[in-house]
Amino acid sequence: MGGFKDFILRGNVVDLAVGVVIGGAFGGVVTAFTKDLITPLIAALVGKPDFSAIEFTLNGSKFPVGDFINAVVAFLLVATAIYYFVVVPMNAVNARMQKPAPPPPPPSTKTCPECISEVPLAAKRCAHCTSALAA
Repeated sequence: MGGFKDFILRGNVVDLAVGVVIGGAFGGVVTAFTKDLITPLIAALVGKPDFSAIEFTLNGSKFPVGDFINAVVAFLLVATAIYYFVVVPMNAVNARMQKPAPPPPPPSTKTCPECISEVPLAAKRCAHCTSALAA
């Protein structure tokens, strides 16, 4: 029982639970946004956006593709709304919050032209091949 308690109270599980609850609530908001605002806007521009009446018959079997088209349109509207109202603003906030990378430290060694070994910057001779180094 103690292991289960540790698992449940671990930060990742609690964070995931909070994310799922908030995601579900936000999904309702986005669905209402697309159903109540975006879909009527499309209807005002191109006519009634209900495709549920579209169907075709093949060898006596009906294929009601209109419901599928409605689902695809709703998905695209929800995905577009999430992208422009959540992803883009969050990327902008993250870009502002991110600190610039510190400049790299100055080099403390140089390469010997004779033996290609790393030697300190102040060295006048290479410790490996004893060749004279330029200043």
